Amino acid sequence: MTHDLVTSLRPLLTAEASAEAYASGAEPGDLEQAVWLRLLERLEAEGPPSDPQRWLRGAVRTEARRTLRRVRNERPYGTEPVGVAESAYEPERLALTAARHRALRDAVRRLPGRCPRLLEALLSPRDLTYREIAGELGISQGSLGPERSRCLGCLRRLLTPEVAAG
Repeated sequence: MTHDLVTSLRPLLTAEASAEAYASGAEPGDLEQAVWLRLLERLEAEGPPSDPQRWLRGAVRTEARRTLRRVRNERPYGTEPVGVAESAYEPERLALTAARHRALRDAVRRLPGRCPRLLEALLSPRDLTYREIAGELGISQGSLGPERSRCLGCLRRLLTPEVAAG
């Protein structure tokens, strides 16, 4: 049953993900993987949708909107206000930076599943490629993007109370 559902939905998912990816700033393959994950979660929890094509179109749009929100909210490194860069080597700033790094590493260690190993590999000073990380973790390279997104989402939820309390 599941195999038939996947086989029948694959062309539609490929088309929908390709159509939505550009506007959301996502890769079509990442959207596809995220929707497949949602479908598996749905099958496990509730069973197959009554109208699979309609559900799939909605799931693609939901994942695209989620990606777009994340892209809008994320800020690149190095966008510090004017004057902050000059004080980057002051003892107070160094202590605060070290404390932030410790808090991040502690939060990463508390994540579920293989998220700690994945994020440690991504944060590694060795600057590993996706191929190297996939080999190290024993997962496919195509699964890294969606897995990374899921792990970062978990990390955001874990850090939100700590950031709010600070």
